[in-house]
Amino acid sequence: YVPPHVRKAQETLDDKKREELGRLKKMVNGLINRLSEPNLSSISRQMEDLYMANSRKDMNETLTDTLMNACVTAVAMPARLMMEHVLLVSILHHNVGIEVGAHFLEAVVKKFDEICKSDAEGKECENLLALIAHLYNFHVVHSLLIFDILKKLVSTFTEKEIELILFLLKNVGFSLRKDDALALKELITEAQRKANTAEKKFQDQTRVRFMLETMLALRNNDMRKIPGYDPEPVEKLRKLQRTLIHSSGKETQLRVSLESLLNADQVGRWWIVGSSWSGAPMINDTKNQTQQKLHIGKVSSKVMELARKLRMNTDIRRSIFCVLMTSEDFLDAFEKLLK
Repeated sequence: YVPPHVRKAQETLDDKKREELGRLKKMVNGLINRLSEPNLSSISRQMEDLYMANSRKDMNETLTDTLMNACVTAVAMPARLMMEHVLLVSILHHNVGIEVGAHFLEAVVKKFDEICKSDAEGKECENLLALIAHLYNFHVVHSLLIFDILKKLVSTFTEKEIELILFLLKNVGFSLRKDDALALKELITEAQRKANTAEKKFQDQTRVRFMLETMLALRNNDMRKIPGYDPEPVEKLRKLQRTLIHSSGKETQLRVSLESLLNADQVGRWWIVGSSWSGAPMINDTKNQTQQKLHIGKVSSKVMELARKLRMNTDIRRSIFCVLMTSEDFLDAFEKLLK
């Protein structure tokens, strides 16, 4: 039971919050509508001020909604517009905090997964994939995620997936080659194997052949063989990005896999420091428990007795306690803790 006076106060609070959020949405919308390369500096500064003045949660949600509405439509969006929008996210990601990029990335990846499964006719899939590609181009996310998406597309291997693979490789192929040539080589081998087994399935073989040629051009670092490939716009915006970022060279690239992003609600968001997470499905997972037996070597019964007295009541607490008590020096402790 909620007493009337408390209910009334709550309703007033809700109305006030709604009004505040509406005002914030209008301001963010106005800034995003005016966004272009020449005024990126002033808009990113105004966005940072909004982050300072409002709660991060409200700002992240408002910014993500606004950008998704602007960029994810049924028609293909201009590449330039996509780059500028993602560049704004990357500047805020570096200057405000990694939760900005993480929130946006999670929303984009979940939407991409949902639309890919739904077999929608429009160009939403390509637009979402372009956002993910540019998040990688502007150093918000690590190549690990891009390889995960490519592996998933290669494993399905229908005509729609082949189009998406080509689209992604055209946007980030040469950067992937720089980052992890071995993983790209494995992916190409897998794609060739799939193409050989699926030859009967496709009426139109030209797309498959074109995809394999594109992959071989990437492997041989031959840019001329990829039609329409132009790295200049991305390079130009990267230079602009370097002038607008004022963070102290700390690592801000999110090294997160596709599976982690899609299961964030079940397993928590470990890539955001201090993110809250309710629910612990792993506790009941007996399979996981057997894998997580901790190896701390032989420890004297005296130390174990001490751990018991100090109420180190879980395996991991006991392990950390024993490591700290029995290490030779800080380097030895560090090595053992890593193990």
